[in-house]
Amino acid sequence: MKLCRFDDRLGLVTGDRVLDVTAALDALPAYRYPFPHGDLMIENLPALAASIAAAAGTAKAYALADLKLLSPIANPGKVVAAPVNYKKHLEEAQADPEIHHQNKVAEIQRVGLFLKATSSVVGPGEGIVIRHPERRTDHEIELAAVIGTRADRVSREDAMRHIAGYCIGLDITVRGPEERSLRKSIDSYTVLGPYFITADEVGDPSALDLHLTVNGETRQRANTRDLIIGIADLIVFASSFYTLMPGDVLLTGTPEGVGPIVPGDTVEATIADVGDMRVAVR
Repeated sequence: MKLCRFDDRLGLVTGDRVLDVTAALDALPAYRYPFPHGDLMIENLPALAASIAAAAGTAKAYALADLKLLSPIANPGKVVAAPVNYKKHLEEAQADPEIHHQNKVAEIQRVGLFLKATSSVVGPGEGIVIRHPERRTDHEIELAAVIGTRADRVSREDAMRHIAGYCIGLDITVRGPEERSLRKSIDSYTVLGPYFITADEVGDPSALDLHLTVNGETRQRANTRDLIIGIADLIVFASSFYTLMPGDVLLTGTPEGVGPIVPGDTVEATIADVGDMRVAVR
C-alpha cells in the first residue's frame, strides 16, 4: 500500500493516480488533550486497511503528477538520523574542509545518532527553502524507515518487525561549525516523500539502489547494502537510548557525493521499490 498526503487529505497511490481515501480516517480513535505521542495514522494503520480499501471503491481520483504532495507522515514524534553511515561518505567528509569545518568527523559507532526537529519536515511539493544563502547548503539522499510499533530496547531479531514502511528522505544541511542537529533542523530541511510505502511492498531494504540528481546531473548513486550499520542494527542502537514510537522516522544515512544546492535548482531523488520525487529549491 502506498499512501500520500495532499491538501491535508489522504491518498492511496495506484500507478499514476491517487484515490482520495480521506474518509477512512473517520475510523481513527478520537482523543482529547493531552494527545498521545506519535502519528495516529501510522499507529492504527493495520486497523485502517479495511477502511482505506472501502473508501477507495468510491473515491475521487487525481493524477499523481498534478498534486502538491505533503510529507506522508504528518506527525512524526522525532526524526532520528544516522551520520556518516556509508564508508565513502565518511572518507569524503573527512577529506573536504567545506564539509567538516574543522569538526572531527568520526565513525558512526563513536559519534552515535542525532535528532532533527520535526518542524523541519516537509513534503516534496513544498520544496526546500535555503535559509542561509551565504553559506554552503548540501543535499543528502537517504532511505527513511518509519516506525510502526513502540520499540524500546529491542533485539536485533525483532527490530525489523517494528518498521511500518519506508519513504525517501532528503537530509538537507547547511555547512558550518555548529552541531549537526542545529544545521540540519532548519525549516524544510527534512523532505519526506513522495509517499509512504508499507514494508510488505519493499523487497529487501538492505539492497536498494539510491540515485540523486541536481538539474539532471548525477550527484549520488549507491545501494543500501553499503550501509556501515544496517537498518536493524540502527533500530537496536536508537531504541537502546530512547523509545521509538509509531510515526518516528529513522534516516539511515547518506552515501558519497553530497554537494551544494542553490535557489532555482531541482533535486530528483529515487530509491528502488520506494519511489522517486522532484523537489524544487528556492
